[in-house]
Amino acid sequence: MSDAEELRIAQQRHDELVALRRGTLASVHSWELVTAVDGPGTRLTVFLSGCPLRCQYCHNPDTLRLRDGTVTPLQDALATIRLYRTVFAATGGGVTLSGGEPLMQSDFVARVFAECRALGVHTALDTSGYLGRNASDALLADTDLVLLDVKSGLPETYREVTSRRLEPTIAFGDRLATLGVPAWIRFVLVPGLTEAVDNVDAVAGIVARWPNVERVEVLPFHQMGESK
Repeated sequence: MSDAEELRIAQQRHDELVALRRGTLASVHSWELVTAVDGPGTRLTVFLSGCPLRCQYCHNPDTLRLRDGTVTPLQDALATIRLYRTVFAATGGGVTLSGGEPLMQSDFVARVFAECRALGVHTALDTSGYLGRNASDALLADTDLVLLDVKSGLPETYREVTSRRLEPTIAFGDRLATLGVPAWIRFVLVPGLTEAVDNVDAVAGIVARWPNVERVEVLPFHQMGESK
């Protein structure tokens, strides 16, 4: 490879990284049109790549690394959203950004949700809350619903499950409550890991203090991610 070619490739990669940081590009794992799973109505769920957690029971381990996704321009994502506007309107659905952890690419999330707001499309953010500090107030103002995954109520169990700390998730939940952003709570009941009575009680105690919570979903453990 010539020096000129190496320089061109290096510049292209630099430009791509800058665009990823600005949210005009995203690392996207996949897209899926689903009903009554990731929010109300029929949803266009976009799975973004990259996650700081390493959950023992992760069912999307192929989304963990940011670099493993497909680099997707913001305008391509918005074009797809516009394509399904009539479906959203007919079913009361909208767009859900999931992952991975979408707040690893918070600038992209903010840009997509701002455009959805302008289009009158319902938005949902599916997150662990661990990177809640990445979500600006402007982003949350354009968020109609947060699907908040509370993986454990006890700090020691949370660390065992995810290798990370519980406190950022609680702080994000407190912030959503203060801002009045509607939330659905998700908790996965994993035999031998999160099912202990004191852990379930701790989850209930945390969630009970958030008046913005509209729904609590206790999800059964499954092995759908084993093949991945």
